[in-house]
Amino acid sequence: MQTASLILLLAGFGVLAFVQGRLRSLSIARHAGGIRFLNSLPFYYGLQSLFWTVLPALILLAIWLLFRNSLITTLVINTLPADLMPSNSSEQSLMVSQLHNIAAGALTGDAISVEMLEAADRLTRFERIGRWVISGALLSFVGLGLLLGYRRIQLNLNARVQSEQVVKIILMACASIAIFTTIGIIFSVLFESIQFFKSVSPADFVFGLEWSPQTAIRADQVGSSGLFGAIPLFVGTLLITLIAMVIAVPTGLMSAIYLSEYASKSMRTWIKPALEILAGIPTVVYGFFAALTVAPALRNMGESLGLSVSSESALAAGAVMGIMIIPFISSLADDVITAVPRSLREGSLAMGATQSETILNVVFPAALPGIVGGVLLAVSRAIGETMIVVMAAGLAANLTANPLETVTTVTVQIVTLLTGDQEFDSPKTLAAFALGLMLFVVTLALNFVALHVVKKYREQYD
Repeated sequence: MQTASLILLLAGFGVLAFVQGRLRSLSIARHAGGIRFLNSLPFYYGLQSLFWTVLPALILLAIWLLFRNSLITTLVINTLPADLMPSNSSEQSLMVSQLHNIAAGALTGDAISVEMLEAADRLTRFERIGRWVISGALLSFVGLGLLLGYRRIQLNLNARVQSEQVVKIILMACASIAIFTTIGIIFSVLFESIQFFKSVSPADFVFGLEWSPQTAIRADQVGSSGLFGAIPLFVGTLLITLIAMVIAVPTGLMSAIYLSEYASKSMRTWIKPALEILAGIPTVVYGFFAALTVAPALRNMGESLGLSVSSESALAAGAVMGIMIIPFISSLADDVITAVPRSLREGSLAMGATQSETILNVVFPAALPGIVGGVLLAVSRAIGETMIVVMAAGLAANLTANPLETVTTVTVQIVTLLTGDQEFDSPKTLAAFALGLMLFVVTLALNFVALHVVKKYREQYD
């Protein structure tokens, strides 16, 4: 059975187990003299029966899905002849992809050897056997869980406490997913970055002023070693982000102040949804707008002023990115400013302050932590944007602070390095992980600075 079918089957058995447990608790209560003699409500007995039936099977299914591919791949690879045995992980991944394509009929021809055809047949057979085995094991676990859940329902069973403990464990496991995912990302990026720094000096990468990661096939070709100085990438990223923030932060904050403090209810009803429409526009549309409208307009304007403006410039990308980010700052700042207690405003006005003075001296300091959070979210959004930069700023890694010239960003280069068929043991590909690690460190430093700012300027109110 397919995975989706197994999950639907488990859901059906879960419903059956819940109904069965609830009915059995009602039956026991009826013979004892009423529901009041039960230790818990019938709902909790049904919930415990559901847990006994579904949770062990779900754990088994998760373990199978986690190790299925590696187990089947190992079984298939071990049956290959010695001359076809892959020598490294890259060759093994390529061979497994070929076997899957052969088994699916997507790869045919006389060039396919008999051994590969037989291996593809074994792969299909092992996958089919695995589906039947896991289906049988899950049905066995479900049947055993139904029986145990049914027999455990007794008059004095504290089903509520036990069910709530299981729910608490499930919630803790869900909350831990984000933590373990973050740890996994950090270690995977760190491991690949260490492999990169074995080939390229960390000092050359961090302080290098030239970026040309193209490596030649032969050592006698020009640029065979590549140039991996990341300074131009970070300068380009900060330049475009700075331009975007100069546009987005004042516009977003002033929009939020107007909507929360000055706009009438009818005006707010129209303006706020219209402003937030910007957040729903795909970034590729912003990229087209930047490349086809904003960039030519800036170039024509520069020519009229006697300035040399590139067809792809940091100013065009940053300006359009700033427009895209306005809803992030405006919406969050509006919510935070609106959440400031009304009593603070009324107290300030009662002391003789004007509305603008109240906003500046009372409302804004009270909402500062939330506003800083919104600005940080906008900065992260700008740093991670790729499509607009590709279409409006280009791919050239130029070390310049001139917003009228072509630049590129870290995320654009990461995408460029990992596009197409790449060897994951070459410095060119591993450089993407090193860039990701540096971006992670920079973002972490920005978060620490933001926390310090919030802690220093936060004001406590009753």
